[in-house]
Amino acid sequence: VGVALAGAAAAATAGWAATRPGGAASCSASVDWDAVRKEVVKVLDDDKYTDSSYEGATPGPLLLRLAWHSAGTFCKHTSTGGSNGATMRFEPEVSWGANAGLKKAQDLLESVKQKFPAVSYADLWIFAAGVAIEEMGGPKIPFTPGRVDKASGKECPAWEGNTHKDGRLPSADMGSPDKTAAHLRYIFNRMGFDDREIVALSGAHGLGACHTDRSGFWGPWTRAPTTVSNEYYRELLENTWTIKTTHRGKPWTGPMQFEDPTGEIMMLPSDLVLIQDREFRKYVELYAKDSDAFMKDFGAAVGKLFNLGCKPQRRGFF
Repeated sequence: VGVALAGAAAAATAGWAATRPGGAASCSASVDWDAVRKEVVKVLDDDKYTDSSYEGATPGPLLLRLAWHSAGTFCKHTSTGGSNGATMRFEPEVSWGANAGLKKAQDLLESVKQKFPAVSYADLWIFAAGVAIEEMGGPKIPFTPGRVDKASGKECPAWEGNTHKDGRLPSADMGSPDKTAAHLRYIFNRMGFDDREIVALSGAHGLGACHTDRSGFWGPWTRAPTTVSNEYYRELLENTWTIKTTHRGKPWTGPMQFEDPTGEIMMLPSDLVLIQDREFRKYVELYAKDSDAFMKDFGAAVGKLFNLGCKPQRRGFF
């Protein structure tokens, strides 16, 4: 479950040779990022794509989740993890519970990789997510190429601590609102994010849906799961949320989650804690009433997230 950019927009630049974070060229061939973008858009526009949890699905939310879960492994204390390396291609990371279903996202982008072999998987995942955000109506995400793929699962980020069995990504429920709020801060502070950024990044839950065959949870958070908007925050504050007990006429047997009176949309315990915790709630209230503030903060937080573990020398929009 997971859970967006400063600078002036510039035109997409063709033929910019990708550079390693830190300086050295990652490949001798230049990359036409305009052409890469067009291929990513073809993936996003595939009318054969379906999702078992909601109608009218596109691959956009899944591609965002791939990049999010790749970059979200970063630890500022050890300078390990992050968007460099694309280690989710390997065990054990690809089989972390939080990454269930993301092999499908990797496979969706394989045709793009084959057409542009000079592009690293790590760059492709981040670039494709930025394109997806923009195609879904969100802000432009600054992208700097230069991530270098790592060679094996031996380089997957390791994690010591009380959540090490689940990898480095946030869990949906730690048993109580206080513990869940503390867990969110523990995970996101390790990446370098504060409370405002945590709430801004949580806005990504307005996209896509949960699946019983992946996380065990079910359903979309909003009724516009392929559009970047502040709807997630409005639903949190304005809707009525009760513990889910049935699903399609049968008893609900999955983990605890919440649903609205229609049963069509849902929230996780880690979503509800954003209005239960006083410090988190003030940002939910801000974003619910101010879409521009959300878009600005979401863009900045995602841009920061996507660069975790990298030290690019130059930035730009593609």
